[in-house]
Amino acid sequence: MTNLLTNFPLIAALIGIGFAQFIKVPIHFLVTREFAPGLIFGTGSMPSSHSASVCALTTAVGLTEGVGSVYFAISFIFSIIIMFDATGIRREAGEHAIILNYLVKDFQAFIDEAQDWATKERYEKTAELKTLLGHKPIEVFVGALTGVAIAFLLYPFY
Repeated sequence: MTNLLTNFPLIAALIGIGFAQFIKVPIHFLVTREFAPGLIFGTGSMPSSHSASVCALTTAVGLTEGVGSVYFAISFIFSIIIMFDATGIRREAGEHAIILNYLVKDFQAFIDEAQDWATKERYEKTAELKTLLGHKPIEVFVGALTGVAIAFLLYPFY
């Protein structure tokens, strides 16, 4: 157990993901004036906790093992794949979810027009798909910078 607690790359990655998830709430509040504590446990939003975590890990591995090490190479490629996925596939899935939500609402409206459509709001009739699955490129970039900064800040303590 002591080895886990002194594993700098692991601790940096965990702090990176935790910090990025936590900071989403105040950033969202500053931008929208809406308090959304659920962002701590969700996906998407600024900054990307995936990017913060993998960049903290990669930076910590680079600091401890050297950037010429096999461990750094593995971590670096892993980070690139994670960040590409965050901006690519997961972001597109979120965009598709937005369109599907519109289609579901439109279909529901069509069905309900024959009944008591005038007495209900559309949002009351459908369950929406999650649209904040992925990240904008700027969210991934800020997450990456967050992770790198966390690793550099923690390095003197290890």
